[in-house]
Amino acid sequence: MDSQEVRREWRARSGEYSPAYYAYYGPDDKTDAVRAALDRHLAGPDPAILEVGSSAGRHLAGLLEAGYTDLTGVELNPEAKPVMEETYPELASQGTFHFEAIESVVSEFVDDAFDVVYSVETLQHVHPDDDWVFEALARIAGDLIVTVENEGSAEEGESVNYINDEFPLYYRDWGAIFTAFGFEQVKVEVGDRDTIRVFRAGSN
Repeated sequence: MDSQEVRREWRARSGEYSPAYYAYYGPDDKTDAVRAALDRHLAGPDPAILEVGSSAGRHLAGLLEAGYTDLTGVELNPEAKPVMEETYPELASQGTFHFEAIESVVSEFVDDAFDVVYSVETLQHVHPDDDWVFEALARIAGDLIVTVENEGSAEEGESVNYINDEFPLYYRDWGAIFTAFGFEQVKVEVGDRDTIRVFRAGSN
C-alpha cells in the first residue's frame, strides 16, 4: 500500500476497527494509561490536549470524565462525528475536532499549540512516506508526548505487519524517534501488546 491507499482504507473503515467499533467498547486500560501519564507529568490547570487518531472519542471521553476539559482530536474517518455525537454528546459539544488526515491538519497548528499530544495505536499506521508528521507532532507538543503503540518484537526484526491481511502496521522505536526531536523519555512500560512511552519536552 502507498500512503494514499492507507488513508483511504482508514477513511472508509466500517465494522472492525471503525469508530462505531471503538465506541462500543468505550474507555479502557489504554485510556487509564494516558490519564495516569497526564496526572503524573502535567502541571497546571486545564492543559491543552490533542489526541491524534481520536476516532469517536472514547479516550478523550475518559479524560473529560477525569476533569480534563481542553480537548482536541484529529480523526480521518468522518463517520466518527455522528458516532461521537450519539455516544459521547458532552465531548462532542465541548471538544474541538478535525475530521481529516493528520498529514493535512498538523501543519496548521502553531509551535507548542498543545501541552500534550498523545496517540493510542494510531501512529503505528502512518505510512513511511509520511514520517515527517512525527517531527511536526514534536513541534506542536509544548510539554508532553505520550505514545501507546504496538512496536513489535525486536527479536523478530519485522518492520511491518498486515492486520487481517488488510492494512499495514509499521513497527517503530518511538523512543528513538522522539528523543531525536529533543524530548526526554521519562517513562517506558512494555505490555503484552503495546508499549507506553512518555516524553517530556527538552531545551532543544
